[in-house]
Amino acid sequence: MESSISQSPALKSLTSYHKPHYHQIMKQNVVQRSSSHRTRTRTIQCIYRSDSRNFTGGIGLNRTDWQSSCAILASNVVSQQPETENANNSEITAVNGHKTLDLAPIVDQNLPKPLSLIPDLSPAPMHGNQLRVAYQGVPGAYSEAAAGKAYPKCEAIPCDQFEVAFQAVELWLADRAVLPVENSLGGSIHRNYDLLLRHRLHIVGEVQLPVHHCLLALPGVRKEYLNRVISHPQALSQCELTLTKLGLNVAREAVDDTAGAAEFIASNNLRDTAAIASARAAELYGLQILADGIQDDLGNVTRFVMLAREPIIPRTDRPFKTSIVFAHDKGTSVLFKVLSAFAFRNISLTKIESRPHRNCPIRCVDDANVGTAKHFEYMFYIDFEASMAEPRAQNALAEVQEFTSFLRVLGSYPMDMTPWSPKNGDE
Repeated sequence: MESSISQSPALKSLTSYHKPHYHQIMKQNVVQRSSSHRTRTRTIQCIYRSDSRNFTGGIGLNRTDWQSSCAILASNVVSQQPETENANNSEITAVNGHKTLDLAPIVDQNLPKPLSLIPDLSPAPMHGNQLRVAYQGVPGAYSEAAAGKAYPKCEAIPCDQFEVAFQAVELWLADRAVLPVENSLGGSIHRNYDLLLRHRLHIVGEVQLPVHHCLLALPGVRKEYLNRVISHPQALSQCELTLTKLGLNVAREAVDDTAGAAEFIASNNLRDTAAIASARAAELYGLQILADGIQDDLGNVTRFVMLAREPIIPRTDRPFKTSIVFAHDKGTSVLFKVLSAFAFRNISLTKIESRPHRNCPIRCVDDANVGTAKHFEYMFYIDFEASMAEPRAQNALAEVQEFTSFLRVLGSYPMDMTPWSPKNGDE
């Protein structure tokens, strides 16, 4: 049974615009399953913009309209899917993306697919040609550079929020999403780890991108004229010492992203404000570079992961990395036992991260434990250097499953082995 999605003004304006640049329509039939297991089909229509008037590779009337429509579709389609917690106990045991392994029970997490595909929704090309990659920020952001490094010929799609980038892939408006997960100076980006667990996308690759910060201002502005510097909070902290050495005793103000700071200065003609952003942002928004390479540490690298609707087939002919998340059962030394499963098989761990359990963040303990009334429960994220095609990795996860109440493979993907040194870090 077909029914139409109620449209907000943003989506109505997107679907009713008839200028030549907006004549290409994407139609998508999305299968929905209700709690009674009856199937419904909804038709989604979005205008696909083919010009670059507002930004390169743009979608929709402008960036804001496209993102609004994406959020609307997410609220009408994605949110209506049954929650994992409401699933019954009849599900088969599997690891997400590796259903042949008898591990933690999870629901079937295949995303809804169109019943009929048109060229815009066809499978992604192998080498990034015409691949649509969603990223958080505006053109000139480091996430856009990471997308270009992973898929050199891709069409980068800017999004205001990381959540929108996830939704774009889930709704077939993009083929990939690029997500920063950690920085060599600032550490882990915790919210993005939560998004990995909340959504049902798979990690299919990684990129380690050297961060090369520049101090940008409008043409003709000198450092002595500046009253403030704006940028992403991480960028501000990564350049604090250098800004002091430059004699900039000015206010620091945080914004959502580095390239957005450059765009804000250019669009508002702010001659008393500078931005910390990339050299590409200076080129895009017509700003001059007052100082180049102002990061305090030349070894400043951000790690990004690439996300897709389907996992890739793990291989053994090149170095692979696997990312998992688990929650442990009640018991002693559980984390030690989990780590021992990898150590016994000579599997190197490259990262371990703990995050509060969203469903039960606090648990009361026995009254006999005097002095401690409550403690937190955590989810653990682990990256290890092995492919899921290797028996040692499969055996390690089979052992880990014995000590955990929840286990999910986020992805098994090729490691970024690109050589890098501070001398060529901005290339």
